[in-house]
Amino acid sequence: MSEKTNFKEKLLKGSISLFDKLKPSLLSIAIGLIIGLVVMFIFNPAEAIPGLFTMLSGGLGNGMKGLGDILLNASVLILVGLALVVAFKTGLFNIGASGQMIVGGYLAVHVGVLWKMPAPFHWMVALLMGVIGGMIWGMIPGLLKAFTNTNEVVSSIMSNYIATILVVLLVKRNVYNPNYAKSKDILASAQLPQFSNLFNGSKANIGIIIAIVMVVVIYYLFKKTTIGYELKSSGFNPHASKYAGMNAKKNIILAMAISGALAGLAGAIQYLVIGSNIGTTYDLLPQGFDGITVALLGQTEPIGALFSGFFLSYIRQGGFYMQGNDFPPQIIDIITSIIVYTTSISAGIQLYIKYIKDKRKANKEEVVQND
Repeated sequence: MSEKTNFKEKLLKGSISLFDKLKPSLLSIAIGLIIGLVVMFIFNPAEAIPGLFTMLSGGLGNGMKGLGDILLNASVLILVGLALVVAFKTGLFNIGASGQMIVGGYLAVHVGVLWKMPAPFHWMVALLMGVIGGMIWGMIPGLLKAFTNTNEVVSSIMSNYIATILVVLLVKRNVYNPNYAKSKDILASAQLPQFSNLFNGSKANIGIIIAIVMVVVIYYLFKKTTIGYELKSSGFNPHASKYAGMNAKKNIILAMAISGALAGLAGAIQYLVIGSNIGTTYDLLPQGFDGITVALLGQTEPIGALFSGFFLSYIRQGGFYMQGNDFPPQIIDIITSIIVYTTSISAGIQLYIKYIKDKRKANKEEVVQND
């Protein structure tokens, strides 16, 4: 067999394997869009088709500014999705990303408002403080899981509310703007460098570059390092990994620390923009739960989180412009919720089909051996 033929076969096998991995997500997106269209027909039949095209345009009809806004929102979604990917791969469910985000966001704002430093050191220190804040807050459920076997879902949910209440108190005490009932604007030196000239006035900034770099780092961590292998092993089979000499407690704490750090970084990037302020209502940040959507839609893979984060930001931006077709932006929330459910269902169905096929194959091999 020639090298050219061998290369073609490998390429074909790789394409089939990639399609098999993407199949649940693509199927979920298609089902979500179809059901979303049905909902739009129920609400406003005359504008359903135009509204669908508006949503699918993702705001690109608004030119470079629309693209910039998509990138701005995608940076946060990618990082939160990546935080959930790290936890999922270690067999953990970090549902506390909202709390880790708000803690990281507050520390970044605190530095951005009260500390006076020259750029670029100011925004770099603010970002670093956001990462540290998210990491510490993420480690708390990890420590409880490792040493007391407390379910991380319960402890991380409660940490969301504690973080939100704590941050509101800290904002009112340290960086409060009574005229707007929000945190004060950060200093110009603390604002992340923007691409306003490239994206026609959008506040798109280097956050998207940071998000892509972190995707590469986490991909390398799990694919090429011993630490990543241990984290995955602990998630896949904690008893076997413990028997192999791996420190399960250390891996749980480390995974939650990394996950929290990524969520804290997302919070810092969200608020290191002049005009993006922390409010004083006791509402959880929705982006923390969007991370679950991004991680599941991306098949709990770092590269998948990158593309699903872009996709969610894209249709969210289109959903915003759907208001021009007399549709509420909540239509997008309905569609994304359907996508999450169908992703889980379709993935489950595929696993069941694979199980049946493997069982039939094993039975056939057993019959052949008996004959």
